[in-house]
Amino acid sequence: MAIPFVREMTFEYGVLAEVAPGLRRMVVENPGGFTFHGTNTYVIGSGDVAVVDPGPLNDAHFEALTRALEGERVSHILLTHTHMDHSPAARPLKEKTGARTWAFGPHGSGKLDTGIQVEAGGDMDFVPDVTISHGEVIQGGDWEVECVFTPGHTSNHMCFALPGKAGLITGDHVMGWSTSVISPPDGDMKAYMESLDLLVERGDKVLWPAHGDAIRDPAPFLKEFIAHRHAREVQIADCIRDDLNDIRTMVKRMYADVDERLHRPAAMSVLAHLQHMVATGRATCDGEPGIDSIYRND
Repeated sequence: MAIPFVREMTFEYGVLAEVAPGLRRMVVENPGGFTFHGTNTYVIGSGDVAVVDPGPLNDAHFEALTRALEGERVSHILLTHTHMDHSPAARPLKEKTGARTWAFGPHGSGKLDTGIQVEAGGDMDFVPDVTISHGEVIQGGDWEVECVFTPGHTSNHMCFALPGKAGLITGDHVMGWSTSVISPPDGDMKAYMESLDLLVERGDKVLWPAHGDAIRDPAPFLKEFIAHRHAREVQIADCIRDDLNDIRTMVKRMYADVDERLHRPAAMSVLAHLQHMVATGRATCDGEPGIDSIYRND
């Protein structure tokens, strides 16, 4: 399934550029295999502004961002989620500006209440000053956003919608260069697929991702994402049919053309799919689905 990724992106590190009326973007200089050119920090409004995803602890980015905002007041710090390239800089930005932080909750907060312990790879020190929920509207000086809860990539993932569905800041839920990593236990494929369906139903005019450039025709893009995930589950069902019953063996077939160094994250993605398939009765295993489980389709 060919996904229409937006590969090109015009930007300069350290520059806060207007990308839409009332919306500016600065790209963190943290390019890599999971971040593309880097993490996008967004600024909403003018005068009294909201900063969305201030980024990692990157001195050059922090200094450039705060310098670019001189003469304006940061009134809100909004977090889509708590991975280490998104939320750690919220702490020094809060200390410098006095702004409160707004997020769904700490890392793993969408899973911890159910007794599921999440991986330690997130920003475990972050606790929002204000917890937010789906449908809540946050208002600032000349701006407002609606909170759109989109668990899946992480259990505390939140998107932020501009008025009139003019645009949606999507964090890592939908990226402009790659599919999102869904890694259990905090990542949840069932929740992710439901969150993609929600975005299709919303019909926002443009998506502003945390990695990559704007997605200006969201409907077909989102539908291709969904089709890609369904195709992966067909591949998994084919593996089980051919008696390739454990995840490591499935990965060797499904990702034969991918660098073996990426097979571990691929295995976590296959696990997320199999958790979804077991939950929906399309596969079985003894006990809870895990990396070492043996899967069947009976």
